[in-house]
Amino acid sequence: MKTQTHLIFTLFLLFILGCQTETVQRESVQSTLPYLSIAGDTGWTKYHVTYSDNEKRDFTSDFKNLMEAIEVQTSTFKPNSLITNFNKSSTSFLLPKEKDAAHHFLKNFEVSKVVYKTTDGYFDPSVMPLVNYWGFGYNGKKRVENIDNKKIKSILSYVGFDKITKSTSQNGVTIQKQFPESELDFSAIAKGYAVDCFGDLLEKNGVKNYMVEIGGEVLAKGKNKKGKLWTIGINTPKAGSSVRDFEEIIQLDNKALATSGNYRNYYEVKGEKFSHTINPKTGYTERNNLLSASIIATDCITADALATGCMSMGLEPAKKMVDSLPDVDAVFIYTEDGKTMKVYYTKGIENALLLKEERKKEN
Repeated sequence: MKTQTHLIFTLFLLFILGCQTETVQRESVQSTLPYLSIAGDTGWTKYHVTYSDNEKRDFTSDFKNLMEAIEVQTSTFKPNSLITNFNKSSTSFLLPKEKDAAHHFLKNFEVSKVVYKTTDGYFDPSVMPLVNYWGFGYNGKKRVENIDNKKIKSILSYVGFDKITKSTSQNGVTIQKQFPESELDFSAIAKGYAVDCFGDLLEKNGVKNYMVEIGGEVLAKGKNKKGKLWTIGINTPKAGSSVRDFEEIIQLDNKALATSGNYRNYYEVKGEKFSHTINPKTGYTERNNLLSASIIATDCITADALATGCMSMGLEPAKKMVDSLPDVDAVFIYTEDGKTMKVYYTKGIENALLLKEERKKEN
């Protein structure tokens, strides 16, 4: 059975996935409410938003400003971002006190702490030095031709989110490092966070029916223009598959969905594949039988981080973890023989699946 990694929009939005500039357009709708679609490219990632609004308001500039505010605090690819300045600091970093100047950074930090514990350390934003070593970080994509095991062991000595702590005093909030070499990487959680922020913006403006997608992570509330639950396709997790290549369809009932996988972002050296998923416990790129992990949760920031943790820990530990979490479900696509893809669903996700017969009707 085929399936996933990198979430897609509902079928009627697939035509805008290639947009490079921000646009707004009216949809021909079957609902009594007007539905609008916005597509944008910040340079960091693409986003797509569809929502119903009687006032037909254009939130393009609001989304753009919000994304820029998030990036300037959480993106390691921006040379003067808050997280970049933290990574360059020695052992103590005082966050700016100005209103909202560190809000996005702190939210990602605090939720990361929770998921770090939930996943037993398999989701760990302190892997930044390892991400750079393996050529997937802000230093640019560089293939590792000769693996330096001693170097990896050395890096591991200062990787570990428990080595980075937060304290509050009359001076403000301080993030402290046990080792100066420690760095943070929010790339596995910040997109999910941004999705939630877009949703909050819409809800504060009275919008109740919407779908937000940023870099493949999705939050859906209310109903689509057909008066039905929003539907999301899960891609086939293998190299060369099209973004339109999916079979499993998930209906989201006021939920978020995030997916992580290794089949797109990797490189090969002498026939060996090295993926962007780094195991924070071993220090090496992780290649197990789990091809992709899709997590459904009440918020996208949690779903995003959990999906990454699942990819690091592998299928069986991921099953056990997700089954123990309330309000969390998963679709795991894996292989047992290296060739045949199989799918595992948690019990709570069965009602969310759009069956093949229903898909034909949707199309």
